[in-house]
Amino acid sequence: MPRAPQLVTELVGTFVFLFVISLSGLSGSFAPVAIGMALLAMVYMGGHISGAHYNPAVTLGLFLRRKIAWLHALAYWGAQLAGGVLAFVAGYLVSGQAPGIHPGPKVQALQALGVEIIFTAGLLLVVLNVAATKRTHGNSFYGMAVGFFIAAAIFVGGPISGAAYNPAVGFGATLGAAIFAGGGWSDLWLYVAGPVIGAAIGAGINYLQLDRPEPGDITP
Repeated sequence: MPRAPQLVTELVGTFVFLFVISLSGLSGSFAPVAIGMALLAMVYMGGHISGAHYNPAVTLGLFLRRKIAWLHALAYWGAQLAGGVLAFVAGYLVSGQAPGIHPGPKVQALQALGVEIIFTAGLLLVVLNVAATKRTHGNSFYGMAVGFFIAAAIFVGGPISGAAYNPAVGFGATLGAAIFAGGGWSDLWLYVAGPVIGAAIGAGINYLQLDRPEPGDITP
C-alpha cells in the first residue's frame, strides 16, 4: 500500500492540475498552454514523492508494466478520482461554469475514441520512457516532456475528442456538469474506455521497446 504522503500528493496534484483544466475555457486558445504548464509544474512538485501520476490511465499503465502493485494502483485511483471531483466542483464555485466535456461538433464517437486512445498511448510512452525507467533515472527533463506532450495533444486533439486523456478529467467534468448544469452522462464512456485502451497499448509498446524487466520491477 502507498504511504499517506504519496496519496496526499496524488490528491493535491490531481486537484491542482484538474482545477486548471476546469478553468481553462476562460483562457481561449491559450488553454492547452495553461494545462501543459500546470501539469509540468505538478509533475516536478510530486514526482519524487508519488511518481506524479495524476491520471488513472497512467497508474494503469504503470501497473501493467509491473512498476506498482494492484493495491497501490487502487489507492491511487481513489485519490485521483477524489481530486478530480473536487477540482471541477471548485472550478464551478469560482467561475459559475460547468461545461462538462464532449467531442467536437459533427465528430463521430469512434473518431473521438481514436483520439483518446492514441494520445493516451503516447502519454504512457512518454511517462514510461522518461519518468519510470532506470535507463533515464535522475534526469531533469521528465516534467517538461510530460507537460509539453499534453499541451501538444490538447492543441490538436481538443477540437476532436475534447482532449481528456484521463478518466479523472472525464468523470470530474461530467459529474460537475450533471450536478450544476443539468448535463448528461452519455459521453463519459469515451473518456474511460479511450484512456484505458490507450494505457494498455502504451504499456504494450513499452514492453516491446525495453524487451526485459528492469531491476526493482514487480514480478509475478
